[in-house]
Amino acid sequence: MEFKDYYQTLGVSRTASAEEIKKAFRKLARKYHPDVSKEPDSEQRMQEINEANTVLSDVEKRAAYDQLGSAPPPGQEFRPPPGWDEGFEFSSRGFSSGEGADYSDFFAELFGHMGAGSRGAHHRHGGKARGEDHHAKVVLDLGDTFTGATRQISLRVPRQDEHGRVQLVTRTLNVKIPQGVHEGQVIRLAGQGEPGVGGGAAGDLLLEVHFKPHARLRVEGRELHLTLPVTPWEAALGAVVSVHLPGSELKVRIPAGTQSGRQLRVRGKGIPASPPGDLLLDIQVVLPPTDTPQAKKIYEDMARDLAFDPRQDGKE
Repeated sequence: MEFKDYYQTLGVSRTASAEEIKKAFRKLARKYHPDVSKEPDSEQRMQEINEANTVLSDVEKRAAYDQLGSAPPPGQEFRPPPGWDEGFEFSSRGFSSGEGADYSDFFAELFGHMGAGSRGAHHRHGGKARGEDHHAKVVLDLGDTFTGATRQISLRVPRQDEHGRVQLVTRTLNVKIPQGVHEGQVIRLAGQGEPGVGGGAAGDLLLEVHFKPHARLRVEGRELHLTLPVTPWEAALGAVVSVHLPGSELKVRIPAGTQSGRQLRVRGKGIPASPPGDLLLDIQVVLPPTDTPQAKKIYEDMARDLAFDPRQDGKE
């Protein structure tokens, strides 16, 4: 994906005020608007100018864009830093699912999903209006879903100062994480969104749940995936082995004759949601090392006594 330097497109510094961005956009629009411009690339340039202005004139989009840092070296493809949008609080206002279709892949990748939930519009009753809902992506420990927890979560909230420059203000909340929460689930915090107008109710804060990478477990929706190492004799003869999950231990039967690469499904032992997910075990047969004379002799005896050729089926 090609990085778009929106500041360079408008010819302003990264510390430019809202007024400086507005002036730069108007100047370029007068030069490149297809209705008046004689430049051969006016249509393409105007699209780039509009895209840059859409981001830099919006407090939330600009704050999110600034988290990406500078452009990569020439010729190197750009990838957003991991977790760049974690804990970033934004409103629904100014984010439209249709915007991405008009602009670059870079724009769609960064902003296409932001604000994709409820638009959180103001609902007026007399002089009152409900505040907009706010949204944020939060990343939790996988163990939280097995036990439930109360976590202190810090969110970065974009604000514009008196000089028209973007600042990030941090606010901290104590959030109750329900047992069984799963990837992509939304936790709604009533009244924690934008304040209402004229005494109207405040909007809600919607926290979209994601999990930190786990050393052994991989999450897919409500399912858990785990690579389970077993010994050759456990795989060949069958065995009951222990599988350690966050906060618990599970006994799993390995069928006799299990080969490396086989997948076992343990129903209901994934994310403890409603309904619960499954645990998928990818079997990996691990050979003991030949680091002692005795171990080496056992392998030599097996080679002689078993006369096993795993490549027999590939012979003509």
